[in-house]
Amino acid sequence: MNLPIRVLIVDDHPVVRKGIKTLLGEEKDLEVVGEAVNGRDALEKVEALQPDVILMDLVMPEMSGIEAIERITAAHPEARILVMTSFAADDKVFPSIKAGALGYLLKDSDPEDLIRMIHQVARGELSIHPSIARKVIQELNRPPEEPLTPSPLTEREVEILQLLAQGVENKEIARRLVLREATVRTHVSNILGKLQLANRVQATLYALRTGLTTLDDES
Repeated sequence: MNLPIRVLIVDDHPVVRKGIKTLLGEEKDLEVVGEAVNGRDALEKVEALQPDVILMDLVMPEMSGIEAIERITAAHPEARILVMTSFAADDKVFPSIKAGALGYLLKDSDPEDLIRMIHQVARGELSIHPSIARKVIQELNRPPEEPLTPSPLTEREVEILQLLAQGVENKEIARRLVLREATVRTHVSNILGKLQLANRVQATLYALRTGLTTLDDES
């Protein structure tokens, strides 16, 4: 029997937190393990609770959601963060995704969308609300201002990047490619270094921009 997905809710509005907690409480495979009232509180709760998925609001007192995402992913590169906000502006969408969020959901979305996206993010998949996805695709289609990397990836690195962009974990990549997990970690580090990227989410965006994978690919 699979363990439930452990969720941390980060929002400065008590009514929103209570509503989400009630909704998720109806799902047998989801468990709300904690709540945080702002970004600073979220940092402490992530350390203490080690949730599988972090539901993150963006506009909060003391520390914004974007700053919290940056600090959480810097300390925990494998953190799975789903932004849930009322804002669809470019100055919120792109910074949060570039900071390391795997998903972006608008608060006026259907409850079923929230449940589905929590599961996708828990699997390590990039999950974006359709209206936001169009913005991301437009951004990806813009030509880069300068070459993304002076050092081309090897055939093996491209193969690993494709799997990584589909949300496949290092352990599973190692199994599929018959490699040691430590070797996969080295390859991922080399990929990020060559492409001058900070994390796996940015690697996914690179793979989307260059056509190595698409938003429709399944892990």
